[in-house]
Amino acid sequence: MPDFQNLLRVLERKKPDEPTLFEFFLNPDLYRELAGADIAAMEPDFDFLGCGLVKINAFKNAGYDYVQANGCDMRFVTEAPESRESISLNAGHAITDHESFKSFQWPDPGSYDYSRLETVKEDLPAGMKLVVSGPGGVLENAISLVGFERLCMMLIDSPALAEKIFGEIGERLAGYYKICAGYDSVGALISNDDWGFKTQTMFSPEYMRKYVTGWHKKIAQICHQANKPVILHSCGNVGAVMDDIISDIGYDAKHSYEDAIEPVEDFYERFGDKIAVLGGIDLDYLCTASETQIRDRCLKMLERASKRGGYALGTGNSVPHYVPKEKYYAMIDVIRKTKPAV
Repeated sequence: MPDFQNLLRVLERKKPDEPTLFEFFLNPDLYRELAGADIAAMEPDFDFLGCGLVKINAFKNAGYDYVQANGCDMRFVTEAPESRESISLNAGHAITDHESFKSFQWPDPGSYDYSRLETVKEDLPAGMKLVVSGPGGVLENAISLVGFERLCMMLIDSPALAEKIFGEIGERLAGYYKICAGYDSVGALISNDDWGFKTQTMFSPEYMRKYVTGWHKKIAQICHQANKPVILHSCGNVGAVMDDIISDIGYDAKHSYEDAIEPVEDFYERFGDKIAVLGGIDLDYLCTASETQIRDRCLKMLERASKRGGYALGTGNSVPHYVPKEKYYAMIDVIRKTKPAV
């Protein structure tokens, strides 16, 4: 049975009672398979972002102590990209100048329905909690609304407008997290905002601090004021601002790793005494390594953390559809004690 206290101990950089799993999200086919045919039939069009029976049973059967969900349907509306397989960072063009900024329909976090965070208690197994993520992050949404190249130019040509855009996004995300953190069903929160490319942060550390990290600090403070730990999910190379993430913002855990940037084993040795480490088994490795290699690496990582704690096993990012499911099962089977009900 789930026991959220295990994940909570990991987030406190302590040793859990038993090895613990963590994942940002899976994919619809895997959710249905893990949930079992009977449950999947009850929700043929289940809500991927919500916390219905399919997701709850999938996370439980896989061996997680929580289920990931979004608190509501809030989002910053942009035009749908032409392709969902490959999305350009320059695709955003909802805001290009002061006039389009003024006319943009900014979402009001207080106007959305968060009732799922209350009604879910009827279906959550004893010991299980929600881990709530957001509708994208501060930097991600700014890029989606403006486009990356235009946003970079705006920082130089119109910094006051850039600051207003980040401010509107930050205030609304802060309001969203404040509402979500107030629900008893929520055990922890994820502030999901990709900050880096393979070799560096998307902005210089100076601009990250000027426009982005301050809002993350506010979000972390809101979660901590509600006595809820908060996880940073950020892809890319964020080494230049790791001190900000740990010492200034105060995140409890870091998620998302790539071997090409820094293997999770190395990150754990450098920062495991300062911030909890979640996941890290590289997606490319999961796709290309053998099941035996995957099990060996996972067991070695768990052994590395067995005395120090502060680690939960999972992928470096998530489980998209292209990850062979047998490779995913090879990873989680080193921990979980039962097979999925399929």
